[in-house]
Amino acid sequence: MPRARSGDTKARIQEAALDLFVTKGTQQTSLRDIAERLGVTKPALYYHFASREELINSLVQPMKDAFDAYVDAQEAAAPVEARELLGSYFDIAYEHRKLIQLAINDLTVLQEAGLATLFVNWRQRLIALLIGDEPSLGQQVRGMVAFGGLSDCAVMFDHVDRDELRQASVDAAYDTMRP
Repeated sequence: MPRARSGDTKARIQEAALDLFVTKGTQQTSLRDIAERLGVTKPALYYHFASREELINSLVQPMKDAFDAYVDAQEAAAPVEARELLGSYFDIAYEHRKLIQLAINDLTVLQEAGLATLFVNWRQRLIALLIGDEPSLGQQVRGMVAFGGLSDCAVMFDHVDRDELRQASVDAAYDTMRP
């Protein structure tokens, strides 16, 4: 039987950890819990991740990179059509819904990974694409509600067909953006 490659093991650890973190929270999930879920020893985990914090960062960093690249690409493509931008934001939020759910359920992840500040910054930049550089307070609020609502819908309605959810979420977000 072929031996698992190091990258495969690392990915398996990350997947198991994310499932446990979402279910139990990061503080309530020990490295022993993760090792037991995978049927490996704690030293095997430490071979790949020196600490729980390093493991969490390894989960969060790809999402940060993806959102950074997404917002940069949207700015480079400006001007953008509102419904398309809202739809593509739903898509990226849906792709990273487990990590967003983790951050919502476990606020220490939001704080320690700096996600709260990043999400506000990303949303402000996207709102500026839709409305301009000097939106009124009402426009800013509608933008935050629209983008925040898209993220929340991607996380909260995991039992709904993705395409049906996308349509309903983007429609609601688009309606929210209207004055």
